[in-house]
Amino acid sequence: MPVHFLGLRDAATLDTAQFQLTGRIIDDLIDYSATGVIHGPAGVGKTFAVDAHLERLREDGEHRVITCSLAFPSKPTMRRVAAELFTALTGGAPPRSHSRFHLVSHLVGLLTGPRRLVCIDEAQRLNSDCIELLRHLHDHHDTRFALLYVGGDGCWEVLSREPMLRSRVFRRLPFKALPRAQVPELMRGYHPIYADADEQLLLDINDFYAHGTLRDWAAFTHTAAALCGQAGRTRLDEAVLANAYTLLGGGLDG
Repeated sequence: MPVHFLGLRDAATLDTAQFQLTGRIIDDLIDYSATGVIHGPAGVGKTFAVDAHLERLREDGEHRVITCSLAFPSKPTMRRVAAELFTALTGGAPPRSHSRFHLVSHLVGLLTGPRRLVCIDEAQRLNSDCIELLRHLHDHHDTRFALLYVGGDGCWEVLSREPMLRSRVFRRLPFKALPRAQVPELMRGYHPIYADADEQLLLDINDFYAHGTLRDWAAFTHTAAALCGQAGRTRLDEAVLANAYTLLGGGLDG
């Protein structure tokens, strides 16, 4: 499984509905060589879920799928997208003398044959030209690959402004924060320090600091677990909670 935020130890992967749907969507995209989008606010677990299911695919020897993941800086050029995709597919740098059009021609050849999944992270950074380049490659009659866009705030707004892309989206999953009512049960299975925690205590942590965001829960857990270890405790108590809140800024955003 992918590493949890800040290398948090002893944390379990939460098998939420969104985590399961991510796997289903990825499998559907591969089966139909289709386009999909997974998007949501920062820290809600979408990248972790995608990475976990990509790892599952890489380890499945019976139904092997070639995967590659890319992320670009803000407003990349079309040539940069083409060049980095070339490198991801081949493991080598593209010839410097080749224009973008030559690179696209090479990419068409590379994207035929074996089943592939190309995952574009932080997709909200792409501009219209880069989105159109990827769409062109995906729609080419010789290519055969699944295309997954993953992104944070503004991702769907950016992608959905492109009619040629929007009409081709086969699967879309908006990730959201954990439902408050599910937090106590999920957190008791997330880390040993919460195993016997009172329901109201876990709801208080969620309301005061984490707000259903998995990255915030990971940061709190990392801090609280370290404090428990330093104090020789295996479970949360009021002193640990108070010190954790202090180290994390006092929950000033709560």
